[in-house]
Amino acid sequence: MIEATSCGGVVIFRGKILLLYKNYRNKYEGWVLPKGTVEKGEEYKETALREVKEESGVNGQIIKYVGKSQYSFNAQNDVVNKDVHWYLMMADSYYSKPQREEYFVDSGYYKYHEAYHLLKFINEKQILEKAYTEYLDLKKSNLWGNRKYF
Repeated sequence: MIEATSCGGVVIFRGKILLLYKNYRNKYEGWVLPKGTVEKGEEYKETALREVKEESGVNGQIIKYVGKSQYSFNAQNDVVNKDVHWYLMMADSYYSKPQREEYFVDSGYYKYHEAYHLLKFINEKQILEKAYTEYLDLKKSNLWGNRKYF
C-alpha cells in the first residue's frame, strides 16, 4: 500500500468556479478541480498554489483551508491511498490555460450548479459544496475580495 498526499484549490472568480477537463488517452476523462502531489520540503499551501498555476495558468490567492478528501485507487500492482488537502482560492481574472503535458484539454469558469454537475468525482463535489458555502458566507459579510481579510 502506498500513501500519497496532494493539495488543490477551489478557485473562484466573480462567483464562478475553475474546472479542468482531463482526457488521458481516452481512458480517463472528466472535469476535475486542480490538484497535485506535494513535493519534498513543500508546505501544503505552496503545493496548492503551484499546482493551480501549473495545471491552469491561474494565479490563485488562498483565502482559507477547506478540508481534506480521501480516496484509493489501483496502480501498478499496488493500492494508493491518497489524502487531498483543499483550499478556497480567489483568482484575479477569467484567464485559464489547461496544461497539455498533464492531459488537460480544456478549462473554464462555471456557475456553481454547472460545476457541481460537471465534476466527475463525488469527493470533489463535496469539497466544492463546502468551499462554495464558505465563499457565500464571506461574500455576505463583505469579506470576499477585501484585502484586509488576508
